[in-house]
Amino acid sequence: MKKKPTVNSFGVIGLGRFGMALAVTLAKAGKEVIVLDECESKVREIRQYTDLAFVTSDLNEESLREAGIQNCDVVIVCIGENMGVGILTTMTVIDMGVPRVISKALTTEQGAVLKKLGAEVVYPEKDMAYLLGKKLVSNSFMDFLSLDDSVEIRQVQVSGSANGRSIEELALRRNYQLNIIAIERNHKTTIEIHPEDRLWEGDIISVIGKVDAIDKFEDQL
Repeated sequence: MKKKPTVNSFGVIGLGRFGMALAVTLAKAGKEVIVLDECESKVREIRQYTDLAFVTSDLNEESLREAGIQNCDVVIVCIGENMGVGILTTMTVIDMGVPRVISKALTTEQGAVLKKLGAEVVYPEKDMAYLLGKKLVSNSFMDFLSLDDSVEIRQVQVSGSANGRSIEELALRRNYQLNIIAIERNHKTTIEIHPEDRLWEGDIISVIGKVDAIDKFEDQL
């Protein structure tokens, strides 16, 4: 099997829950991460993980170039909520010559437009659990997160010692440097995660983090 090229430089545009978790995980994996968002408090928060975090309310080519987005190996546009801005930003990043552009979409219509522009599309809020369960055999989302065998999103089924415990009690972030980004229960998926939420046997949690950390967590279940 041909070895994937090493990817060390990432751009994350938009610091919603998905963008924030992605940026933190990539930075902790030792990657260079350039981050852009219009919210000053979110940019201040992410600066503990990367110095390359910038506040901008205008995602035109000039501001993207000033941040250095054109130098990234991969750029992820995490602005699914504002369809127009997400599409325009994706188009600008592609036109700047970034080798790989991945864009978040909330609807299939939005995704179709992004694909026509040449971006890979992810639907974290719509079908994260499905994509993770299938391990993205279609070489889209999981393939990207598995670059260099260092960062991954994986589904983990709750059992044994985790049954009945809250997110706070499990302390995944402190003990394993993992973030939970989705919980599937009774065929319903939620991305609104709170520390007091309890997990029950049969739940499926989607975690993002380093591969060896996820392996270690699964071994403890």
